[in-house]
Amino acid sequence: MKMLLRLGLAMGILATVLPAQKLRIVPAEPVYFPGVADSNSPIHWSNGTRYVYNSDGLPLRSEGVELGSMRYARPTYLLNSDVSPWWMEATYRDEDGTVYGWYHHEIYNYCPMDADRYIGVPVIGAVVSKDNGRTFTDLGFVLTDGYEPNCATRNGYFAGGHGDFSVILDREKKYFYFLFSVYGGPATEQGVAIARMAFGDRDAPAGRVFKFYNDGWESEGLNGKVTPIFAVKTPWESEHTDAMWGPAVHYNRELGEYVMLLNHACCDPGWPAEGIFVSFASSLENPKAWSEPERLLQGGGWYPLAVGIDAGDTDKDAGARARFFMGSDSNYELIFRKGHHGVLPLTDRPERLR
Repeated sequence: MKMLLRLGLAMGILATVLPAQKLRIVPAEPVYFPGVADSNSPIHWSNGTRYVYNSDGLPLRSEGVELGSMRYARPTYLLNSDVSPWWMEATYRDEDGTVYGWYHHEIYNYCPMDADRYIGVPVIGAVVSKDNGRTFTDLGFVLTDGYEPNCATRNGYFAGGHGDFSVILDREKKYFYFLFSVYGGPATEQGVAIARMAFGDRDAPAGRVFKFYNDGWESEGLNGKVTPIFAVKTPWESEHTDAMWGPAVHYNRELGEYVMLLNHACCDPGWPAEGIFVSFASSLENPKAWSEPERLLQGGGWYPLAVGIDAGDTDKDAGARARFFMGSDSNYELIFRKGHHGVLPLTDRPERLR
């Protein structure tokens, strides 16, 4: 699935401020990640330096302070694994400097391959680094789909699986929460789902991640069932898929809430970017607390991401202002307003490059 859609963005658009809106999107001077970002781009800080991972089948780690001047894009490697390709989608830096990461990997040997069909099944794995994220040790898969691949799928990329996700630690440091896309199984399980792992299990995560299913957290991360937060309207095996996917979640200090950015694919093969949506929740513990997604941008590109602009801010934590990325490119800022409600979308529709 990993093919980045680039976005041609018209600048100089004026955003109207409405007093009731808690979030608005405004044009800003362009900022670009150094690497191709064909996934979410996780960020951590160490000794006053910001580190960002951009992935297009192999993660590149860049460093700097300001988002507009990141440099030294170098590959990072798995020391004990031949997993390939892989996309680093989420990270967490512990107080002792250990960097934990979670990756999207695509398995291609389930379905016949030819020039027109290169269909994979994504899985989610965990890694750990003791050298500030230059190299990683693979800790194994933590989230997988328990259904047989559907090789007759018409979406163009996936025959099932779990992937395109983010991971965030709750404010109490009790659980890591995984917000991920479900591409297989019955339609009632497809969409954006959630799982969690106890903070104390981060060094041995295999078999210790549990999915939310039927109002509980007992479903196994490996092959267990899910109850989506946002279920598909038309399942992924259809050529007319209508589904939210690719959640990117951060805690917003200005709002005192969690914010989820989402892609919406509709209604043709190949993941057409119909729009970017946003949802809010006061807590991660209750998956039903997420608000109904509201449109932030019509059209757009893949992998929407909010990145805080203050020192110490990441893709997991931001204040009243954040850069808004789609893939590698940021041409907008997000402005959050405490005590207000709703979303003010950008009224102009950018043209998409094919």
